[in-house]
Amino acid sequence: MNILQIVPELKVGGVERGTVDLAKRLASLGHKAVVISNGGPLVNQLEESGVAHYKLPVHQKSLPAILKMIEEVANILKEEDIEIVHARSRVPGIIGFFATRRAHQNLGIPPRPVFVTTCHGYYSNHILSRPMSWGKFVITASNVIAKHMVKDFGVPQDRIRMIPRGVNLDEFDFIANRNSKEKTIGMISRITPIKGHPYFIKSIAKVVRIIPNLKVLIVGDVPKGKEKYKQELKLLVKRLGLNRYVEFTGTTQNVPEILAKLDLLVLATTVQEAFGRVIIEAWASGVPVVATRVGGVVDIITDKKNGLLVAPEDTDSMTDAVVRVLKDPELACKLATQARSDVEERYALDLMVDKTIKAYSELLKQFKILVIKIGAVGDVVLSIPSLRAIREQFPTARICVLVGLEAREALQHCPYVDDLIVYNKSLIGKGIKKFLKLAKDIQRRSFDVVIDFQNNNRSHILGFLSGATARFGYSNKKLGFLLNCGVKDTKYPPLPPVEHSFRVVNLLGIKPKSDHLELWPQEEDRSFAKKFLSENWLNPTQELVAINPLASNRWKTKIWPAEKFARLCDILAAKHIRTVIVASKLNSKYVEKFLSLTKSKPINACGRTTLLQLAALLERCKVLLSPDSAPVHIAAAVKTPAVILFGPTDPSRHAPPAKERITIMRKNLRCSPCYRPNCQNIKCMNLISVEEVLEKVLHWVNI
Repeated sequence: MNILQIVPELKVGGVERGTVDLAKRLASLGHKAVVISNGGPLVNQLEESGVAHYKLPVHQKSLPAILKMIEEVANILKEEDIEIVHARSRVPGIIGFFATRRAHQNLGIPPRPVFVTTCHGYYSNHILSRPMSWGKFVITASNVIAKHMVKDFGVPQDRIRMIPRGVNLDEFDFIANRNSKEKTIGMISRITPIKGHPYFIKSIAKVVRIIPNLKVLIVGDVPKGKEKYKQELKLLVKRLGLNRYVEFTGTTQNVPEILAKLDLLVLATTVQEAFGRVIIEAWASGVPVVATRVGGVVDIITDKKNGLLVAPEDTDSMTDAVVRVLKDPELACKLATQARSDVEERYALDLMVDKTIKAYSELLKQFKILVIKIGAVGDVVLSIPSLRAIREQFPTARICVLVGLEAREALQHCPYVDDLIVYNKSLIGKGIKKFLKLAKDIQRRSFDVVIDFQNNNRSHILGFLSGATARFGYSNKKLGFLLNCGVKDTKYPPLPPVEHSFRVVNLLGIKPKSDHLELWPQEEDRSFAKKFLSENWLNPTQELVAINPLASNRWKTKIWPAEKFARLCDILAAKHIRTVIVASKLNSKYVEKFLSLTKSKPINACGRTTLLQLAALLERCKVLLSPDSAPVHIAAAVKTPAVILFGPTDPSRHAPPAKERITIMRKNLRCSPCYRPNCQNIKCMNLISVEEVLEKVLHWVNI
């Protein structure tokens, strides 16, 4: 694997040391390891280990600097053929995310590189912190940060990877019994207000009254521009009369050397600590630890077993804990021994590296595809051959379909789909808030690719807001530019519906093998159909013809006259052929009118079946008679022949692909196809005679 880590700088610190440790170990295992930072003392360690380092000002927070770095980092990603971009801080996160997207411009499938983050802090819910939640995986070192990213940043639980930090045990000499005459306490951290230095110093003022033979090392320094805060701490030391006890050592590259001098390490952090790497480094050295009960610290320390926990900002409890450890060598040895055992078992560098490599490997194997098809039931059924082709091309991908509420049942039990997101048009169409809520839910799922079969402005917007780096579809609409890999639609020659979708999947290098439709009615659906027909006195040996008398209420021009349907039913009944009326509940009034015109008694299944129950019912029928509508495609999916009445629409664009099982009936009029939902005379449908239709229906019945 080719992995790039990006951090602000490589000075001394837990994040920086962790970055270096991981890069060195990756290189030793044969992976390509690259690091981008603004440089620092730790760069030498990288270069000595064969890790490439690029010195760039990725720590600067100004917008012009960030924009410039995005372009430069994107070039490095391409040059080094990077597969994983791992950001470990907020500004590098912004740069890394957008540089990754810039590097995706070649639209490889699956897209590379993949962006991942590690959250090293308890970030405020601020816009500049958001990029840390954009990783395909968001790595956290503790449960508290994992919960924080889920609750406050909306990261789905399945994108969280908990990987505690690790230390190279070979760098630390374990000394459990430190019976030194002069006790040395250390605090190792950046000098910032959140680290609790004032409370530590005030606690020391109390400790020295009990243990006067004491030395205190404050290791670390203030960030550039914050020197005033360090001066305030030195004044506090002076005011409390601690000058002869306390030494500010500044930063150090050799943490093991410092720890070898300590009898006790204190962590005084006042806010939610992400992890506390210095704790496990102290454990590796045999140094007992007193720490505040904050954040990820409680994941590491079990109070009184491998360390002592105290309340943050509570100098009295900190004093008591420090004194207790320093005055009881047996307790100190017990804590240190257990801590060393715990660090070997849970926090060794090899464990961290193994878990990180496993996460990287999972990332490269994981490939999420969102298919958008929010149209009518028939349109969704017609998309199934394309879904099948996508699955065949990407057998391990996770495929999710954004599908309309009414059409979702068409994909029940579909083996080519892993998940569905339901698009409820009646709710989403009421306002922008519902639409944006849906878009946010889609974005949180972190899709790599969007395949837009709906191809309207709304679907293009949802595809763009998904954050997917590759978005495929037809780019004819006004917002077609939101696709970054579109194909122009052509009216002539007209394409059959399945082939129309195939043109989109061809963009992904997919060559579908078959265009046949499928649905997956279950045994309970077939049992329902059998029981329903039995309750309506259908003889098991009697021939059955299904009739769908109309399409949606919108398409008045697709209606064959009710009188003709009624007459056809009566003729079929005279030939001892039963008919079953299939239609949606919305068409019940029309069906009642139609049935009132018949002398025979067709079985009325209008609005009484689910989609899959209808499929099971059509399986029992010899043929379906219907205008251009969804039941035609359902029949084709279960291999039931169909006689289709076409009027205002073009059969070459809308007929199902089952040519050997369909009969198309239409009149070649000058005005047809017109695609008008309303017409004064509807000649195209009215001119189709009952005798013509009867002949075609009987052809399929008699086969």
